[in-house]
Amino acid sequence: MTTYLTGGIDMFNLSKQDLENNKAVNTATEIYQQPVVWQEMIDSLLEDSESTRGFIKSIYEKHDVVRVIFTGAGTSAFAGDTLVPELRRQNQGKVQFESIATTDIVSNPTEFLYKETPTILVSFARSGNSPESVAAVSLGQDIVDDFYQVNITCNKDGKLAVNSKDDDNSITILTPEKAHDQSMAMTSSFSSMIIAAYFIFSPKEFTEDTLTHVISNANRLVEEIGDDIDAIVNVDFERIIYLGSGLLSELSHEAALKMLELTAGKVVAVHESSLGFRHGPKSILNDKSAVVLFMSQDPYTRKYDMDILREVAADESDLKVIVLADEVDAEMKELADWAIEVNTEEKTFDNDFELALLYVVFAQALAMKKSIQLGITPDNPSPTGRINRVVKGVTIYEY
Repeated sequence: MTTYLTGGIDMFNLSKQDLENNKAVNTATEIYQQPVVWQEMIDSLLEDSESTRGFIKSIYEKHDVVRVIFTGAGTSAFAGDTLVPELRRQNQGKVQFESIATTDIVSNPTEFLYKETPTILVSFARSGNSPESVAAVSLGQDIVDDFYQVNITCNKDGKLAVNSKDDDNSITILTPEKAHDQSMAMTSSFSSMIIAAYFIFSPKEFTEDTLTHVISNANRLVEEIGDDIDAIVNVDFERIIYLGSGLLSELSHEAALKMLELTAGKVVAVHESSLGFRHGPKSILNDKSAVVLFMSQDPYTRKYDMDILREVAADESDLKVIVLADEVDAEMKELADWAIEVNTEEKTFDNDFELALLYVVFAQALAMKKSIQLGITPDNPSPTGRINRVVKGVTIYEY
């Protein structure tokens, strides 16, 4: 049973009774609780830092080159997609970071797994029971000579965690129990898992103050974002397009999936890079569209984000434009229907990964409120079983 964190106080302008009536208690709580869960995740990582980071360091010391593959399916795959650009930037040396979905590895193993390349397979998994997750590990063990596992999961009893328990070449990182989302759509599990992977693979030194700036802004965001989200939902869009550059383009994939999942496909949700949007995908725009732009904090990258903002704002249709930025300037306010500032403190963000943690909270909450507006139950938006919390219907063939 989900604990209602605020003791009856509204979450995202929804009372406890509203959430119960709309079967949204789990989803709302799991979005709202993220700042608390992130701090618990960091505290746990710091406590075990010597063993987890030591495990990775020992692998690096054994080999001249190490391949790190982040893997998962759906949201768990997008976790790796979001992380890889920043980790590549920070680790410009012997470590090669890639993100490859389990659904690709399992169906085409020889395209993605190389016998003579030492490989760390980092599995993101809420349940740890998805057939593709288990199969990807098995294939790695069969094909790669020097194969290691890092399981980042919410479920200590899942197959990923249990199967690797006595394997000296494996470690399992558990998220806080609160992050083991009970709703269908992954929310706090997604953000907690990417924080865990960032902690483990970033060469930065981490302390108890790590991400405190992000967490304090997230606490404010979950309390104050409700009014803006209600106003956006009230324009009754039927299509939504998420845009961003670099890792924020990758995050936009997860943002679009949340809308697609929680509205049971009634809202067409797509994603694209700020520069790539002109190359065909822009044809989706019409009077019932909403465009959400995740603005980079990098001054150079932001120039390209601003260009696409100017372009979509000048579109002749009656579309609506929403911009999220660390700092909103006068031009953003003029061009966008909603310009949402996620940083209210003097300290700036170190990179776009930190911004991504705040932007995804907005996307999750917007999808939940749109789901409710459409009369869909966010905790289980697919009661017919078309999609499931843990995927079903997958046949794994012997390799």
